[in-house]
Amino acid sequence: MRDTILILNGPNLNLLGLREPHIYGHETLADVEARCRSLAVTFGLDVAFHQSNAEHQLIDWIHAYRVGSAGIVINPGAFTHTSIALLDALNACEVPIIECHISNVHRREAFRHHSYVSLAATAVMAGFGTHGYELAVRHIARLRAS
Repeated sequence: MRDTILILNGPNLNLLGLREPHIYGHETLADVEARCRSLAVTFGLDVAFHQSNAEHQLIDWIHAYRVGSAGIVINPGAFTHTSIALLDALNACEVPIIECHISNVHRREAFRHHSYVSLAATAVMAGFGTHGYELAVRHIARLRAS
């Protein structure tokens, strides 16, 4: 597991490419997964890529990768702004955590400006579109190499 990056996606990200394409673009989550897997291989890394609309499932995956993995990339979706439970799970991690948002949440509604997840994150990506996932994979690879 030391060579595996966990990439987690929260609620409604299963609708990526269909839901509000003017904000989130036309790529699907499967497209993002394929690009992340392809990039990770160039660094000698694997990817465990998951999406769930259920908070408890995201927490279970975090628990499974909190120690011994290369790191965690998480786009918690709306749980970003509401989930102390995700924060608690991420605070128990001993690996780098990259919070990743497709849109620039700071240019959106005021309630999106607060993130519980950021309190546990090593770094935050916002507004890079789906390319932010690849930047997060690159950053974890760099952290791992140093």
